[in-house]
Amino acid sequence: SFFPLRASRGLTPLWGNKKDGRDYGVISCRHPGAERGDMEYGVLRLLGLAVILGGMLWGFHGGGISSAYAGDGAHVAIQRGTLELGLQSGYWQAFTGIGAAQSANRSAVFVLPRLGYVFTDPIELGYLSGAFEVFAEPVAAHFIQPFSATLVGFSLGMRYNFLAFGPWLPYWDIGAGVSWTDLAPRIPEQSTPFEFLLETGPGIQYFLTARTAVSLAVRWHHISNGGIGDRNTGLNAVLGLIGFTVFFPK
Repeated sequence: SFFPLRASRGLTPLWGNKKDGRDYGVISCRHPGAERGDMEYGVLRLLGLAVILGGMLWGFHGGGISSAYAGDGAHVAIQRGTLELGLQSGYWQAFTGIGAAQSANRSAVFVLPRLGYVFTDPIELGYLSGAFEVFAEPVAAHFIQPFSATLVGFSLGMRYNFLAFGPWLPYWDIGAGVSWTDLAPRIPEQSTPFEFLLETGPGIQYFLTARTAVSLAVRWHHISNGGIGDRNTGLNAVLGLIGFTVFFPK
């Protein structure tokens, strides 16, 4: 467990502050080996979940790769009324240089199921031709650094799909959401378990068939409490993702 305590021999404060000339901090009383085991178990659990859900999506689509490859998969799949069911997983790494965060020693594994809906007809703009999509995205994450922690939440967002590149489907996402995490208040940047999420970035999907695609994406990802707590430096990170998607045209 974690609790405020004056630092003593054998216990290392995760963060602290000076008061009356003495150093106070949040002290971990768990054996370091136990903490490391929790981290490894959490990462394996999230990766295992990603594999299981990906297999379910693949199987639900009727075995994955169909007998006929569709080179114009994006044009076939991305139509007004299309539903998208997908799963992404990846690595989250904090960075400094934007905002006032003093440490980049924060990293996590993220799993992101998603449900999307294309709400416009294709817009003809040459190489910028595309269609808009809204999506809902549950969030589950296991922090590896600076210690083992969990984040769960939910985001809503919008995507623009670029349709002029055959089986390749570039896109740009922007979204916002809310989350709960036990990372705070154990780090100096944040003081509340309730956090807001902001994210944006590009990605690309490649159609394996007319209805299935694999994806790569990178996002700027921000976590902060919006000033509702007494500490709100915020965390900025790069989130790299891989994924699998099944499309259900209307």
